Amino acid sequence: MPHPTTKVLVIGYVWPEPRSSAAGGHVMQLLEAFVGQGWDITFSSPAKPGENRADLIGLGIREVPIELNNSSFDAFINELAPDIVLFDQFMMEEQFGWRVEKHCPDALRVLETSDLQSLRHARHQRLKDRLKVDEACQDFRDLFAPALREEFELMADTDMAKREIAALLRCDLNLMVSEFEIDLLVEHFKVPRELLLWCPLMLDLPTEPFVPFDDRAHFLSIGNFRHAPNWDAVLWMKNAVWPLIRQRLPGAQLHLYGAYTPPKAAALHNPTQGFHIMNWAEDALQVMSAARICLAPLRFGAGIKGKLIEAMLCGTPSVTTPIGAEAMHGAMPWPGEIAQSAEDIANAAVQLYTDPARWAHAQEAGLALLAERFRRQVHAPALIDSLNACRADLARRRRDNFLGSMLRHHQHKSTQYMSQWIEEKNRNS
Repeated sequence: MPHPTTKVLVIGYVWPEPRSSAAGGHVMQLLEAFVGQGWDITFSSPAKPGENRADLIGLGIREVPIELNNSSFDAFINELAPDIVLFDQFMMEEQFGWRVEKHCPDALRVLETSDLQSLRHARHQRLKDRLKVDEACQDFRDLFAPALREEFELMADTDMAKREIAALLRCDLNLMVSEFEIDLLVEHFKVPRELLLWCPLMLDLPTEPFVPFDDRAHFLSIGNFRHAPNWDAVLWMKNAVWPLIRQRLPGAQLHLYGAYTPPKAAALHNPTQGFHIMNWAEDALQVMSAARICLAPLRFGAGIKGKLIEAMLCGTPSVTTPIGAEAMHGAMPWPGEIAQSAEDIANAAVQLYTDPARWAHAQEAGLALLAERFRRQVHAPALIDSLNACRADLARRRRDNFLGSMLRHHQHKSTQYMSQWIEEKNRNS
């Protein structure tokens, strides 16, 4: 008798846009791994579809819009009866986790984190606090190299950290792109390591020759302008980093590509300064391959940075900060330079831009890094094996995770009652 097909429900905060963000790309990689197993996949989201959404139907994935605070979801999930439910971002677990547990108690509940949002937000607040004290500060080495304990203390009292880590504990498995974040959760927030799976971006290695040094020109930065770390990096480049580069390279040009360009970003466009806001890139890899250097001066953030992965895929050396490189290269050399001040970033960028030997060495380091840490052929099977192992041992895992069980009992009750109250209020309004 054939084994029944595994049914997977993915509940997304938004409809995936792999060309707009690394998070969207990671979700698509997960979906492709599931498709490769022949699993029956349904993707649902309460969000409105974005203009850059992926073609899920073309991959054989069913699309079902859902509503927040609406019991119609109960009938939907009862009929679907999934074996695995994957929440994309912890807010989706908060909204729908109690309904999943109530109607499909035996379904494996998985949270895809992309990054620890509470860490990213806490780092943002730390940067804002620093700039309030010293608005002209351009050297952030003390912010860029904190110990795990310092990051824990930065996050521990925030409401977002309590909500996010509670969601991690309520799930049966959590997909983490960052080993740094795994260590932080295990060592200081006491999350059982068994609940965390390192699942970074899953990539195919480039097979075509890279565009050579002499056929490339200019600097490039890329990223979703709606993402706060990217917008902060744009402002730092405009006000501090790029003027220093232009002093050394008067003819240099910086092209900034990003999805959802707001008017405040378009207003920064200044060709006379070599500062170009280019809006959406139809083919991010094509424009990255034409650039000589990728700039990513991130002053805060978390997780894996998609723009830096794309740079490696295109053989484009990058200049970034310790925040940008965090959790991406392990003990391996960075494919470019890591710097901690506006002056050091500019110096590193100029050296890479003008030194073909240094540039070629960085390009080789990027290819080695991709092969060692981000191969799809390694991580996709490991993901599937982990999901199957969790399903086979689900009763024991939940029994051992008493704290998660306790949080489900209390938090889901309060979430359930609030959701039901909102639904009733909407019905009577």
